[in-house]
Amino acid sequence: MTTTLPSLFVSHGAPTLAIVDSPARRFLLELGRTLPRPKAILVASAHWETRGGPAVSLAAKPETIHDFGGFPAELHAMQYPAPGAPDVARRAAQLLSQAGFSTGESATRGLDHGAWVPLSLMYPDADIPVAQVSIVHGGSPGAHETLGAALAALREEGVLVIGSGSLTHNLYEFRSQPIDTAAPAWVSEFGSWMKDRLDAGDREALLDYRKLAPHAERNHPSEEHLLPLFVAMGAGGESARAERLHASFEYGILAMDVYAFS
Repeated sequence: MTTTLPSLFVSHGAPTLAIVDSPARRFLLELGRTLPRPKAILVASAHWETRGGPAVSLAAKPETIHDFGGFPAELHAMQYPAPGAPDVARRAAQLLSQAGFSTGESATRGLDHGAWVPLSLMYPDADIPVAQVSIVHGGSPGAHETLGAALAALREEGVLVIGSGSLTHNLYEFRSQPIDTAAPAWVSEFGSWMKDRLDAGDREALLDYRKLAPHAERNHPSEEHLLPLFVAMGAGGESARAERLHASFEYGILAMDVYAFS
């Protein structure tokens, strides 16, 4: 019997999460061991956006994409050689099309750092097949919740659906501060509002966070790093309960929250 998995929202922070010690890194190192083992993983990453609708990755052997610059050579040399999951990607495309999305396919798309960095901690053996689904450029939180809801059936088929982004993400505020810098009020107050609304199951407020949450635009000058949260929320199902599994801050400006929806 296949175990129904939760959907997850993972804050992946900076690419150095893969190599620099922090509470969030230590948490992710343990997280994979606490979950039922999935047959495959489908990641909606902030770092793959497509226009007009979502797309899925069909690569049988996805490359490790180093979509960043200026980081240590050790990080640029890292590989995450997980097999692809083209059958799961095609199933996802079918579900998305049935939900009314115009869905594309990429035969060559690899794993960007929003996927392989957290997965390298959660599943370091790289032995679980992985596919990606893109977020939609310019798509609303509501559209991404609907996208996630279309993928909810995968959870009953042994697939772990992960939205990978960051609960807060304003890199314009980075001033080379240490990783353990305390979060300013504009960051912590936004994170607390999100937690309160998620705990309450207040989806209407969450979908309108841009107007209702304190400091929303300062924490997300653009929305791509929060949209995976709505994918994970939708994939959890209509009556899903949000559970915060981890909370910490890095560099003062990155809230590293991890949520499960089930």
